[in-house]
Amino acid sequence: MAEEGKGTKRLGAGMITAAWVMVLGLLTLLFGDLLENQRNPNRHISNASQGTQEVVLQRNRFGHYVATAQINGHDIEVLLDTGASDVAIPDHVAKKLRLERGAASIYNTANGPVRAFQTVLDTVQLGDIVLTDVRASINPGFRADHVLLGMSFLKHVELTQRGDTLILR
Repeated sequence: MAEEGKGTKRLGAGMITAAWVMVLGLLTLLFGDLLENQRNPNRHISNASQGTQEVVLQRNRFGHYVATAQINGHDIEVLLDTGASDVAIPDHVAKKLRLERGAASIYNTANGPVRAFQTVLDTVQLGDIVLTDVRASINPGFRADHVLLGMSFLKHVELTQRGDTLILR
């Protein structure tokens, strides 16, 4: 009889542990998605405009405009950066996109001069806005997982900021 009680207690403790693991797993999924939406609130850009190529972006909790764009048909997270001359691509992302390195150039950044390689992107699409033959640079020292969407793209659109919203036309 004492042996049955120990087995039942062990089974009960195992079930409670399994329930807690499931609850923690669900909370991790829930909060992970919540945090991802705070970092990139523009993962799914809706194209609500009719007749106008317009994109409306929301600022993330850090004050940046981060969105999911398509570069050469691949979904890539981008950070809009008016201080970047070109679309700046980390080397590991460039390899994923199978971009060819062109001539080496020196770029002056906030962290000092960096050596990067020129390239051209066939297409860059942000919502309804699609540009072709966009100048870019492959930066081997850039370790981020996102691309800086610089002025070689942004100079072709009109930017209007109102509060935490940025409208690109």
